[in-house]
Amino acid sequence: MKGELPDFIRCGRVICGDLLQAERREWWLANGLGGYAAGTIAGSLTRRYHGLLIAPVQPPLGRWLVFAKADATLVDGDREIPLCCNRWAGSVVNPPGYMHLESFRLEGRMPVWRYAVGDLVLEQRIWLEPGANTVYVAYRLAAPAIGREPRLRVRLLVNGRDHHIRTQITDFQPVVEAPDPTVRWVRAPDFTLRLWTVGGIIHDDRHWFEDFDLPVEHERGLAHRDHHFSIGEAVLTLGPGIWTGIVASLHDTVSLDLEAARRRFLDRELTLLAQAEKHVPELLEAPDWVRQLVLAADSFLFARPLPDLPEGESVIAGYPWFGDWGRDTMIALPGLTLATGRRDIARRILLTFAEFASRGMLPNLFPTADEPLAYNTADAALWYIEAWRAYLEASADLKTLAQVFPVLQEIIAWHATGTRYGIGLDEDDGLLRAGEPGSQLTWMDVKIEDWAVTPRIGKPVEINALWYNALRSVAEFARRLGRSPAFYEDLATQARQGFRRFVKANGEGLFDVLDGPNGDDARIRPNQIFAVSLHHSPLDHAARQAVVRVCGRELLTSYGLRSLAPRHPEFRPRYLGDVRERDSGYHQGPAWAWLLGHYALAEYRIHGHAAEAQAWLEPIRDHLLDAGLGTISEIFDGVPPHSPRGAPAQAWSVACVLEAWQRLERLKEDHCPLPRATLLSV
Repeated sequence: MKGELPDFIRCGRVICGDLLQAERREWWLANGLGGYAAGTIAGSLTRRYHGLLIAPVQPPLGRWLVFAKADATLVDGDREIPLCCNRWAGSVVNPPGYMHLESFRLEGRMPVWRYAVGDLVLEQRIWLEPGANTVYVAYRLAAPAIGREPRLRVRLLVNGRDHHIRTQITDFQPVVEAPDPTVRWVRAPDFTLRLWTVGGIIHDDRHWFEDFDLPVEHERGLAHRDHHFSIGEAVLTLGPGIWTGIVASLHDTVSLDLEAARRRFLDRELTLLAQAEKHVPELLEAPDWVRQLVLAADSFLFARPLPDLPEGESVIAGYPWFGDWGRDTMIALPGLTLATGRRDIARRILLTFAEFASRGMLPNLFPTADEPLAYNTADAALWYIEAWRAYLEASADLKTLAQVFPVLQEIIAWHATGTRYGIGLDEDDGLLRAGEPGSQLTWMDVKIEDWAVTPRIGKPVEINALWYNALRSVAEFARRLGRSPAFYEDLATQARQGFRRFVKANGEGLFDVLDGPNGDDARIRPNQIFAVSLHHSPLDHAARQAVVRVCGRELLTSYGLRSLAPRHPEFRPRYLGDVRERDSGYHQGPAWAWLLGHYALAEYRIHGHAAEAQAWLEPIRDHLLDAGLGTISEIFDGVPPHSPRGAPAQAWSVACVLEAWQRLERLKEDHCPLPRATLLSV
């Protein structure tokens, strides 16, 4: 409802009291600096990435776990009731505090727990301060405890490690200082974590808690034991309606007004929704799950300042283990920013990446430390042009286009003449070739040691769909800037004619790759959908119909498109096993959520019925109540029940569903199915 935060993500005792169900549901928060907080609704740690504050100790994305847990025990007279939960080596779960959980919900993105022990009802909330490396853990009695004075004892567990690795006790030996009874400073060589209590004091008790068991890491075939350092216990006084708790930060000063900080967070959530509704009219009557995705989109945007662009921004590709990737950023940009009414952020991201253009390419991955940029991608620059097309469609910002147009011209020129990794134009058919032995340049990019699992060397179908789309888009840019589009139009004409080679003679869609080392690749993969879903399509209507028909029959699931047809002998039905087993099947069967939006748009461009196309997105609402709550997972098993796998919060999953919903809602409001002639140019 307009003016309110979505609140449909709720779990009662049936889920909260079932440890496996409570652990598979995770909450995720981000602070806009690349930092985050995450955990399970049960309160147990199941990933090495779970913690109350994972902050960029080495900006922009050298993220470290600095505050791991705040384990609460309710003290009522001589009764002590643990509200926390931990898993230990040997499959021991102790204490089972989740059993006292009456409910869990998200208010916007803020996680809210409600514990009930007889007539004692306690509410807990966690949130991050936007734009700061600060976390709040707050508690209050939800009902008066007549004649009693209950308290909380909260064990404070800290750490100092990169979020990707397990703790080595000898590597973290902090100095803990106590300026006064309410404050502790945890000094390590690379950071100082400050903890304040509000409504209580801290009792020192410093020792290691060893051998936390992390079942998700075990399932992933990785080290699954971890250790955290206790600095003591916060003893908090509880009162009805009065917030008390802990504030932890890497900053010298913070606001200790818990109610004001809580309101600040929630007001920002409301502002994000109001801004989206103001600039994107289709969102005014959007369903609850779409409004939740508007908030989820904000979690992936973060500051990446540059010397010449201090307001630079970028996109976290996914939580918890991804950084910012060129391809993912450009694919996600329209949905994260334009579909949410944040054109200014879209502009800053586009300008940020312009600074890194080299030989007509954008970086695939921004490495950490002083490592060189990696340009091993054949599509990031082409998606960059599509992001510019979408930005211009939303903003008509010709001034910024003129500023960056030379970069876009260079992208086309380098691709036409040839650039890194064998990427270049084949003048015989007007198509782009790409790839060298041992390289993986498309989004199907897994490489295990020297093995590129899906190399796709030759002329990949989506690269050439993007090439045609880019040529048509840059031609239009040139026209709008008063320049000649002839060069780009000529290349587009050649590419469209050459693209006919992808069409299978049997009417079964498109080849995945042409002219590869072993000839043409006829495997049924979802990459062909872009030849229909992109703004400019090189196909005639009959060929488009064949693509959508084949993808719908062979690849479509409730949550995305499979990466390979099930009847292919290399199809992998489930994404399980150790690192090698999972990576080798990453693009051999799992369904990818980001492709669902493209399928919906492609279907509309065939049939012209926006409401029917939009309906393919609706199962995502159910998924928002599972896995990463309120956001969309990276991938799903290729067979029912399509269990969520991979990263529990993925930028392009959220973005592509949200963008497709918004575009189709706009078309739906036009109340007119498009005639066939119009469909060919949509």
